[in-house]
Amino acid sequence: MASHASQEQSDLLAALRPTDFARLEPHLSEVAMRAGDVIYRPGDTVEYCYLPRGASVCSYFVELDSGMSVETILVGREGALGGVVSHGSLPAYARASVLHGGLFWRVPTRQMDEVKSASPSVANLFARYADCMMAQVFQSIACNAVHTIEERAAKWLIAAIDRIGRNDVTMTQEQLASMMGIGRSYASRVLQRFKREGLVRTRRGGISISDREALRGKACSCNEHVAAHFSKVLAGVYPGDPQ
Repeated sequence: MASHASQEQSDLLAALRPTDFARLEPHLSEVAMRAGDVIYRPGDTVEYCYLPRGASVCSYFVELDSGMSVETILVGREGALGGVVSHGSLPAYARASVLHGGLFWRVPTRQMDEVKSASPSVANLFARYADCMMAQVFQSIACNAVHTIEERAAKWLIAAIDRIGRNDVTMTQEQLASMMGIGRSYASRVLQRFKREGLVRTRRGGISISDREALRGKACSCNEHVAAHFSKVLAGVYPGDPQ
């Protein structure tokens, strides 16, 4: 059923040895999800772990009392959502939504826990991923506190296209503003500046990157710090990591 080396793979699962992947494979089911689909809402019981494959990308959002939702981290084929380290079904704290649709592996958390118990290597992989996930959260907090909107927007766009694998993001300016927790007018001004400099093009419902390296030069270094930590803890899993 599942292919350990598929073009539409989960890079996280691809890091497993074939014998360990074989323990998990019978419990994997393939699901297709569309942009905008909600995987969990705050308080939902987390009964499944979802692993994005290929170009599929999700985001975690913290919902505030004001009604605003602020993104914390992106999760693509390098990661997983739900049941990463916990044992048993627990409530979700943040909303997990699909940003770029595609294929996912889905595994019940109960079966995931059983495989972790039977295989220290599988348990270790997900523990190391949890450490990398926490590093992303820490970096996101620091980034939102000190970096400019322009730096953050460039960083976010680069992180998205690195995961999707092409220079095009299906997203409106309103959605970008919401992802970053800023007003639409701020997001619009930043994108207009990027357009004047030949870095991006906008179309109805999408943003295309015209000059990836120049845009990367506009971004803060937060992506690089996270990638460096992934490289030390989970070499070859983070998008763009050559190892």
